Amino acid sequence: MSGIGFFKRLLGAAAQEQAEAVRLQAPEGARVLMVDDSPTLLAVLGRQLGQEGYATLRALDGESALEVARAEQPALIFLDIVLPGINGFAVLRTLRHDPLTRDIPIVMISGNQQATEQFYVQRFGADDFLKKPFGRREVQVCIDRLVRTGRLPARVAEAVEVAAMPELPCEELPSGLSGLAV
Repeated sequence: MSGIGFFKRLLGAAAQEQAEAVRLQAPEGARVLMVDDSPTLLAVLGRQLGQEGYATLRALDGESALEVARAEQPALIFLDIVLPGINGFAVLRTLRHDPLTRDIPIVMISGNQQATEQFYVQRFGADDFLKKPFGRREVQVCIDRLVRTGRLPARVAEAVEVAAMPELPCEELPSGLSGLAV
């Protein structure tokens, strides 16, 4: 194995791993509707999303969620299953049948991670499921997954120019590398 080839493969592998580690986000300012009957959860999730550059909308019950979703057309909805009045499953079904809201990605959230809940979440067309309590990392991974699958548009990153490793003929190797086998 040539010394230069080894370094190119080593540096190339590191660049590939770094590219895969890049977290994707929805566009800055994208509106996210959070639906939960807990003001504490809404405050914490709202703060997390706000720090990531999203505009947040809130609803404390299913009826309000339907009104806000139709009026505001959010880019994403985090929807609790257990709500006063109309539960999250009924809200999900209604949103999926409405031409104005059927294409909005919906992440169901619940303190219960019952297999039956996850079954119904998938059956009624939710895009993902988060179990409470969840942290910033779980929310970021969820949004990243929605962007990667095309359910959310990606945030346009500022262009960062990466310098490519120049091709160096063996005679131009720095003196510290001259002892390597070529």
